[in-house]
Amino acid sequence: MKPFRLENTLPVDTTIPDDALVCMIGASGSGKSVWASTWPSTQVLELDRFRGLVSDDPGCQDSSGDALFALQAVLEARLARRKLTIVDATSCEESARADLITTARRYGVPTVALVVPTPASVCVARQKTRPANRQVPEAVVLAQHAAMVAALPGLPAEGFDHIVVAEDVCRLETLLQRVSDAHHADLGWDGGEGLGDLLLVRLVFGPEILPMWRWLHGSQLASGDRVAEIRLGADRIVLAQRTNIDGAGDVGFDVMVGCPADDQCDGTAWAPVYNSTDLLHSLTGTLMKEPDVRCTVHGSREDDGQEGAPVLTSSSAHPAH
Repeated sequence: MKPFRLENTLPVDTTIPDDALVCMIGASGSGKSVWASTWPSTQVLELDRFRGLVSDDPGCQDSSGDALFALQAVLEARLARRKLTIVDATSCEESARADLITTARRYGVPTVALVVPTPASVCVARQKTRPANRQVPEAVVLAQHAAMVAALPGLPAEGFDHIVVAEDVCRLETLLQRVSDAHHADLGWDGGEGLGDLLLVRLVFGPEILPMWRWLHGSQLASGDRVAEIRLGADRIVLAQRTNIDGAGDVGFDVMVGCPADDQCDGTAWAPVYNSTDLLHSLTGTLMKEPDVRCTVHGSREDDGQEGAPVLTSSSAHPAH
């Protein structure tokens, strides 16, 4: 099915003022959130996010009233400061759009209707890939799409200052510029310190780990390889950064775990970790059951627990993917 176009309905307009209220209009699954992501997250008020904030469940429809109340409060605070604000909701009902226009007029802020006219069949198909609590019934999606199409000719009369169709807007350069700037900051190319030796940590385990990570300088736990720990309260995870893995020059991480062969073993056992899920499994004890765990006393399970099995070194560890 070809995408719905507005050439014969409304003049092409790609104007989005810097102090505008942008009302996104489109059925569930139309891709509104993808478009919204091209703006900084602080500028985007997503209804699902507010549902999550008030109920811990972004798909909780019963929390919509409270979510809208909270969203309205933040919206008014932003418009009072004349900050560009994007409202990421279906807004297929005229009453929802009217409330936004009224709010914007109260603060003298221009309004933009950003229409995302994705075909109804695509919107319906995308529901299948969503979590169960975020899936919208087909009948509802079709009704939203029909309401959006029916509303298009009358949007200027509703009071919008600009009516913009997503497929006519160029936003990719803006998104890539922000991503590029963040990448340069991580690398220190912007004149700052950058992440330095935490860059690999962020790449493998994610940014949430960085505040809890510290290098244990001078530690000999890993036969000379760098040792670090992740610590939060009573929880502690010890890791080793391995270099030249398998002689191929790869770099990755091992985590210290309990010996899988003997609970009373005094040796040091290590297991490769590739992501934050592996860190979780190391903390719960699940990871030590994996066959590639190696103990400096008992070797690995693949060694059949033979005494004197090869100990773990940089060349016998596994790379992080």
